[in-house]
Amino acid sequence: MSIVVNTKDCTALSDAELAEMADLGADRGSGFDIGFLSKEREDWVLVTQAREGNKLRGFSFCTLERIGGTPSLLIGLASVDRTARAEAALKTMMADQYRRSLLAFPDEDVLVGTRLFYADGFRAFAGLADVVPVSGHKASGEERAWARRLAKRFGVENRLDDRTFVLKGDGSVTGGLDFTHPKTKVPEGATELFDGLDADNGDRLVALGWAMAEDLAGGKLTR
Repeated sequence: MSIVVNTKDCTALSDAELAEMADLGADRGSGFDIGFLSKEREDWVLVTQAREGNKLRGFSFCTLERIGGTPSLLIGLASVDRTARAEAALKTMMADQYRRSLLAFPDEDVLVGTRLFYADGFRAFAGLADVVPVSGHKASGEERAWARRLAKRFGVENRLDDRTFVLKGDGSVTGGLDFTHPKTKVPEGATELFDGLDADNGDRLVALGWAMAEDLAGGKLTR
């Protein structure tokens, strides 16, 4: 059965849908319970849901906005069911968000930013250009500046180490992209970036990349 996605305004989310989302991550330790998700519904603009039949396989809260004039797709939090179809659900959700990015910012490159729980989350950046952080790569001043801008947008700028892109947690529930699958192929050295991170404590890795205008318009990212 194929994965079907739907994106709508967060304000249109029902309490029943929030409960279904909370159930998806109930055994994951992410802390994305219905109370936390209710708050996130107020903080983000769009929500994408991926379903296989009647079963929710993943969801993502995001917004399309300009940061200092730069078109941006920001993923506040996302969670994908840990099944054999996990990567398909993630890819389908991202493609739908890229389609909306193309509509919002035609003929422009779009910055994509989020916070990652695990190295597997880099799969969300498949097809993007200039993804950072990268193992063995010393981030440039501009890349570090983008990490700070994103951390500020996520409301946690005081927790960022802009040399490592690590956000230190304080034990509270923290948003981010919660995706992991044992068969996922991650970039070489990506796991090293998470050495010492405690996802359960709220530690996250700020990650960003660029969806190039030609890749959006040409369909590379949107299908």
